[in-house]
Order: sequence, then structure tokens, then C-alpha cells
Amino acid sequence: MTPETAADVEDYVASAVASSEPIEIVGGGTKRSIAPPMQTGFVMDLTRLSGIVTYEPEELVLTLRPGTTMAEIEEALVAAGQMLAFEPPDLVPLLGAEGQATFGGTFGTNFAGPRRLTAGAVRDHMLGLSAVSGRGESFKAGGKVVKNVTGYDLARALCGSWGTLAVATEMTVKVLPRPETETTIALRGLSTEAAVRAMSRAMGSAADVSGAAHLPADIVGFMVPGADVPHTVLRLEGFGPSVAARAEALHRLFPGEDIAEIEREPSQALWRAVRDVAPFIGSGGAVWRISVAPTEGPAIVKAAPVGSRAFLDWAGGLVWVETPATGEAGASVLREAIARAGSGHATLIRAPAEIRAGTATFHNPAVNVKALSQRLRAAFDPQSILNPGRLART
Repeated sequence: MTPETAADVEDYVASAVASSEPIEIVGGGTKRSIAPPMQTGFVMDLTRLSGIVTYEPEELVLTLRPGTTMAEIEEALVAAGQMLAFEPPDLVPLLGAEGQATFGGTFGTNFAGPRRLTAGAVRDHMLGLSAVSGRGESFKAGGKVVKNVTGYDLARALCGSWGTLAVATEMTVKVLPRPETETTIALRGLSTEAAVRAMSRAMGSAADVSGAAHLPADIVGFMVPGADVPHTVLRLEGFGPSVAARAEALHRLFPGEDIAEIEREPSQALWRAVRDVAPFIGSGGAVWRISVAPTEGPAIVKAAPVGSRAFLDWAGGLVWVETPATGEAGASVLREAIARAGSGHATLIRAPAEIRAGTATFHNPAVNVKALSQRLRAAFDPQSILNPGRLART
């Protein structure tokens, strides 16, 4: 199935509903290896349902189809001096995937980069969409202007559903001006625990930090060429004089610390590496994406199996862990650590097929979240036509 219009999508899904034949929904397919393999009779390839529909830089609004590549979007935004504020990661190198990532996959996974800390997730920037439900029925939610909030919660609910509720055929997203410049303040030599305290202090200051990560000694060289001691990095973005003033404020906030400044292009390269999980590209380990309360980040790092590597993003709230690709790749100890933390979830982003076969990709959700998911599924796709089993959990 290769639809080129929204009407094609509706026809294909309606036909699948009538014959009770499930469909796997794919775009560029670059994140396909993350979730469990689909057992479906058909594959719907959305790459031909692509292109920017309208882009209004003065209104900060972009409308596009799901098969639109992230590269095409980035080119248009750069030309207008704007950006997707949620900083979507490019996981193609990490996953060893082929092809190009699309906005449909970004919407479906709700994956955001370092700026999520202050700008929010993908869903926080969605203004509206048109889609076809698992019942084969077309619907719309939200609109094309920032002030329009009708149906906004529905657009947010579908974001991050991994294509299990509906097939988006057109999406409208808010964009923001690209910063004039950036500087990264690096506190060198801190332990993981001290780094989390420092990041919390920086985030609570008036410095308007847009990224906060901790890079241990065995990680930092991938981000900061030549570095071999831990770096706790704090990003400042905006107009030049403002960035300079806020950098000085951070120097005053941490008297006596070993501080370095990384400016402009090297700073941008550092945060791209954090965003795209560069230290684990091309290595043989399994990769986990773990979300917890920032104060619990160090405990997750300590719980990782022997031979693991890890670094913190989101001021400690996002832990990227590479574990040895043996057994269950540390699934039990990591998920037990999350349980002790009280809340959070772990997603197995990369692993060999033999590990995936016996290890759940997604974390078992809280009871209330599971109940909400079941209600949404019953409303949008009662026959489980779209991506059945995609979100299989423990």
C-alpha cells in the first residue's frame, strides 16, 4: 500500500477493517527496528504522502504530510531562520538504519532532544492534524493557527502512539525563531551526583539554560574533542549580548569550579552529538532510553550492569545507557531501579534480534496510563487494525 492522498489512506484502512486484515504503518522506516516486528498482512508505506503543504514563517506555523523528510523540513526552516524547538533527534546512525527519517515517525514516537527540558516534547508543539482512524474514518483535530486550541488534546494524545490509533495524513506544527548564537558552559570534573545538583541549580537560576547534560569521562571525548574528564554542560542560546551576560551569571553561580566555555559551532556540534546519542553509534552494545525524575538519574547509572556506559540529558531526567549485548541486556536491573525510583520508563532502542525476542521494548505503564491507552484504542481502533502489537510491553 503506497497512498498518495488522504483519500487513499481512508480507502486502504476501510478495506483492511472490512477484511479484518491488520496493517503495519511505516514512513522512512528508520525507527522500525525499535519496536517489535509486526505480524500483518499489509504494509502501508507513507513516503509518497509527503511534502510541505503550507509554511507561514510570519505566523510560526508549518503544515506538512507525514512522509515529508526531516531533511526537507530542516532546509525550509533554516532558510527562514526558524526551527523545530523540540530538537528532534536523528537516530539513523545509532540504529544503523537506511533511508531518511520523516515527520510521521517523529510524531509517532514523540522523541525530542535536549531542548525538551525547556521547550517541551513534540506533542507540545502540535497545533492540529487530519487523520484516518483504525475504523477507517477520517477526522480532524485542532487547526493551523497558534491560538486555535479546539481538539488540541486529541492531537497531543495521538502524538507518541506509534501509529496504533490513527494514520496522520496532514499535521500542523508550531515553529520558533532560531537562536542568533549559543555558548555552552562546561563544569569539569564533577561526579554524577554533583553534576545533577549543579544542573538543578543552573535550571533554577535566571540564566535560561536550554540544555543540561552530564558527560562522564568515558563519554565526553565523543562530544568534546580531546576532553578526558567529566563535563557537565549547560547551553545558553539567544542574542549575543544576552548569552554573554548569562554566561557570566553562570560563572558567578559556580565559584571555584573548573569552567570552560564552548562557543558557536563547537557548541552546536556538542549538542547534536548529545541529541543523536553519538557515543553509542557503531558500537555493539544494547541501547536504553530511560526517563526518570532528574534526581534519580545517578541511581539508574549505578544500577547498570558491569561494562555499561551512560550519560545524562534533561538535567538528569533522561539517561542513555549502553549495556553489553548479552542475556537480557540489563532489562531486569534497569527496570527494578526505575521501580525503586517510584516512576519512569525504559525503552530498548537498539539490540540484536535474539535479545529483542525475549526482552520487552517498552516499559509496563502505570495502571491509570494503561487504562487511558485501552480507552483510546477502543475508541479509535477497536479491531487493532493499525500496528497491532507495536506497543507490546512487559
